[in-house]
Amino acid sequence: MVAAQAPASAPSRRTFLASTAVVATAVAGGTPLLTACGGGQEGRKEGTTSGKAAQKLLPAYVASSVVAPDIPAKNGSAAGFTKAIAMDELKTSVPKKLGSGGRLTVMAPLWGTPPSGDNPYYRAMNDAIGVQVGWQNQDGNTYDEKLGAVLASSDIPDVVVVPGWNLNGRIPSAVNAKFADLGPHLSGDKVKDYPNLAAVPTDAWQRAIFGGQLRAIPMPASYVTNIAPFYRKDIFDQKGYQLPKSTDEFLAWAKEATDAKGGVWACDDMKWTAFNAFGVLNGSDKALWWNLRGGKLVNRVETEEYLEAVEWARKLFAAGVVHPDARAGKTASDAGSRFTAGKVLVYNQDLSDWFGKTSEQRAQNPDFETAAMDIFTHDGGDPLLWAVQPANIFTFVSKKASKRQIEDLLAIANFCAAPYGTKEWLLTNYGLQSTDFTLKDGVPTKTTKGVNEVLGAFDYTGDPAPFVAHPDFPEVTKGMVEWQQRMGAFTKKSSFYGLTITEPTRWSNLADDFEQLEDDVVRGRKKIGDVQQAVSDWKKRGGDDLRDWYRKLLDDAGSAR
Repeated sequence: MVAAQAPASAPSRRTFLASTAVVATAVAGGTPLLTACGGGQEGRKEGTTSGKAAQKLLPAYVASSVVAPDIPAKNGSAAGFTKAIAMDELKTSVPKKLGSGGRLTVMAPLWGTPPSGDNPYYRAMNDAIGVQVGWQNQDGNTYDEKLGAVLASSDIPDVVVVPGWNLNGRIPSAVNAKFADLGPHLSGDKVKDYPNLAAVPTDAWQRAIFGGQLRAIPMPASYVTNIAPFYRKDIFDQKGYQLPKSTDEFLAWAKEATDAKGGVWACDDMKWTAFNAFGVLNGSDKALWWNLRGGKLVNRVETEEYLEAVEWARKLFAAGVVHPDARAGKTASDAGSRFTAGKVLVYNQDLSDWFGKTSEQRAQNPDFETAAMDIFTHDGGDPLLWAVQPANIFTFVSKKASKRQIEDLLAIANFCAAPYGTKEWLLTNYGLQSTDFTLKDGVPTKTTKGVNEVLGAFDYTGDPAPFVAHPDFPEVTKGMVEWQQRMGAFTKKSSFYGLTITEPTRWSNLADDFEQLEDDVVRGRKKIGDVQQAVSDWKKRGGDDLRDWYRKLLDDAGSAR
């Protein structure tokens, strides 16, 4: 599986980077999706639901008007908030408690040390929502193993968070069998009882259809590619470097900028950017590997642009402009460290790293400045980019849950989906003032207690429409959102965009070896001919049959575009 749109480390439901981070942009996860998830009708283990069938299930959409963004969403981008909102100007989006006072157990992944179950933040959230939540935090690095074991048992927590990258093996079919239908509570105008959930974009809800039913609360995300080529703007300005407009210009610049003896290389592994530069179909979800082209369904690995992208990424290594540690297969987080140390001048990573690196470095290096290049192309023209899925983390409720318990989950989700600039948003994301956060120049900044306790919990259960809000670095917020808007203007949605699909088990692992093969070719260990042979083998081992299966799915169900 090609992790063309996957960042290096698995996120919490919202990506929080340093004290003021709030990035509800698309974060695809640290491990590649091994299978998409969903189903056709109840009990089916494969397929999808779209078109008229989906319209009956989807919640009505009512945009939130509680707080207006400084930069409205455009071309699929997140909205942007560049200013801090004073405490006495915070709005209210949940005027009364919707919870029944009952208790729910929630299982969710956590990357870090689980906080005490009776900490002040948990107590404040429980009181504000009217639900007593007991958290069963599990190690995010091994969450798929725990998830598989729990779903195979009869003892399932009331609520379970499932990241899209953990939807593999038997987990998709277990989702259909073990989790409740939320349609009776949310479909159509019923969602209006939960206004913050009604403001979740329809595309995200489409992704929450599993097994022919609306089974999940989705995490909405921008559909614009989340992988950006970051560059050291401070160094580019100092050296007078011009931003490249083509892959040839990038390679020529890279040769000029590399000073191996001085310990500086132009870039790190640029494979992810190469795919975007050559217009390769998105690799973040297997369904997105396919697109109808000239009446024929084509897979990304059998396209000329796929081979050209891999070959260009190989040329960078062969030219000696890539840092030697990248050849050794060091992680992308190591690439970020090389970038901030000035050892590489360009690397690709999730767009949220713009704020992460800026907030991390600015205190110790006031001159540090990063920015994202617009996607340059193989021919210097406009890019052709392909949309990522508009949701990729889901929260389910057990099929054994009572009507009251389902309504309590929806009360939690509605509270946590409050938009930026509301009292509910501040409490969900920063906890209690003085205990979990303090104000620094009007911006909430987490205390040590807040950093340790306000994470991996309520931020999993509900999210507003995608937004970026970094009032301490307004120029970063503006840069991130405007980059998405520019790239969104060149973004197309492939045939299975927005659909949650379960591939037949016999073919679900068919393409798993391509990512490793790409890396081997890029680093010179194998040749482009090996990729062509792998594609031929893939077709014979089931690729052509899988193409026929997807084509029938498209003909029968239609697309969600």
